[in-house]
Amino acid sequence: MRILKDLGIILLWFDSLGAKSASIYLETSMGGLVIDPGAASMQPSYPLSSGEKRNLRRKAINKIEEYCWKSKIMIITHYHYDHHVLPNDIDLRNPKAMYLKGKLLILKNPNMYINESQWNRSRLFISKLISLAGDKISNYIEEPEMKDFTDPVQELNYALKRDFGDYSSRRAELLEKGKRWFNNLTRKLWGTKPWIKEGIVLSYGTKIIWGDGKKLELGDTTINIFNPWFHGIEYDRTGWVTPILIIKNNRKIFYTSDLMGPQIEDYAYKIADIRPDAIIADGPPTYLFPYMLNRINLNRAIENMIYIIESAKPKIVIYDHHLLREKRWRERTRPVFEAAKRMGVNITTAAEYMGLQPLIDIISKGN
Repeated sequence: MRILKDLGIILLWFDSLGAKSASIYLETSMGGLVIDPGAASMQPSYPLSSGEKRNLRRKAINKIEEYCWKSKIMIITHYHYDHHVLPNDIDLRNPKAMYLKGKLLILKNPNMYINESQWNRSRLFISKLISLAGDKISNYIEEPEMKDFTDPVQELNYALKRDFGDYSSRRAELLEKGKRWFNNLTRKLWGTKPWIKEGIVLSYGTKIIWGDGKKLELGDTTINIFNPWFHGIEYDRTGWVTPILIIKNNRKIFYTSDLMGPQIEDYAYKIADIRPDAIIADGPPTYLFPYMLNRINLNRAIENMIYIIESAKPKIVIYDHHLLREKRWRERTRPVFEAAKRMGVNITTAAEYMGLQPLIDIISKGN
């Protein structure tokens, strides 16, 4: 399927190539754009040596860096290091990281709908951006603009109504615990700690704005950045991400960022309602099964992707990222591939889209 190529979309790096990443490049009539310019080494359980993992990560960074140089805009959907890197890391040949010069950086809002870890990472990242201009982040802070925040779980009508049978009582306990976690974030972090001002313009010509809920018109391309969705299940402690809808030449491409499946039914229904022509999706993290990903939520991720495939009938699904971190990934998500075949939907990894075998498959065959 040539749809991504025809729309000027290049898959830069994904987990199927051997380093954690979900980075894409998009060419518009107003210039290039990179979404999530980051890469991280695979987890300890991935069957390669530490040195091999570092080398693959460096290869990924070099590829992403090449396209950052030619882009005018960079979007970061959240502050995990497989989706962004620190300025002095992506361009080691130039410690001033001048690939950032004159860019528009559209970042996940660092002040709300963010967990504590990413709150700190966002401030480290933005502080380093500001320091490249010989300035300090302390010059760009303000009092919180809000004190009250809507609980996003209360808007998940389908997920909350679903009957989970014997798991329902345990799920209710987890939701109540998650609600306390959310309320603590609003009281002790978002509503009280200093915020970073939006619209920072740095001396080297780069501007920083928040992406949450933004719509960008870039000549022949429209970019809709969604308000934050959970990075996984309801009240997921890994925080929130901002999925992206790209519209170009009357075609729709949905980039999930990190929805882990998606695991939440409401997100799957919204994606299906959009009826995207192409979906660049992160699959469930089967490498965490059954310890940090239980059977219930793995099944939710599988069922939700099947719903999207059957309802939206996209021309192509790039099914990658978290999914390609262990050798049984295809076996554990087999119903998704069976549904795609039944519906005539092309589902493939980024590596296979590029004409390559997923690295984890190659390694597994050799063992």
